[in-house]
Amino acid sequence: MNNYQKHLKQISELKGRPQLLVHVCCGVCSVFPLVYLRKYFDLTIFFSNSNIYPYEEFERRLDALKQYLQILDDPQIKLIIDRYDNDEWIRKLSYLKNDPEGGIRCRLCYRMRMENAFRYASDHHYPYCTTIMSISNRKNADWINEIGAALQISYPEV
Repeated sequence: MNNYQKHLKQISELKGRPQLLVHVCCGVCSVFPLVYLRKYFDLTIFFSNSNIYPYEEFERRLDALKQYLQILDDPQIKLIIDRYDNDEWIRKLSYLKNDPEGGIRCRLCYRMRMENAFRYASDHHYPYCTTIMSISNRKNADWINEIGAALQISYPEV
């Protein structure tokens, strides 16, 4: 079992302010993580959520995030909006359309979004990458942590 309090202490002991790419799925889940992390990192938010349907809901979530960023009023936080491609999600996950919420389809969706973030971080030379999805009580944090550990092996420079 991980001792996450120990990991938070390690963050507070970092030298300087390294760059961190943070995958964000919505404004609500990002409230505490962004307040905490901006003390220690130069943050770039990576909004990647092609799983959201319809597109209007994607826009609502993005608008809520933008409103929150205005409240934070931190010019050092950058926002990257990933390309919206719900058709790709449908192609890759439609065979699981009858899978219950919280099932294997969700695990694959976490993986797809997190891999988009890790790929972006790797391509743009970010030394650190994370997601805020695990803060949601609607997500399986154990799966998210396992996926993150696997992606760290696939993208060792991040």
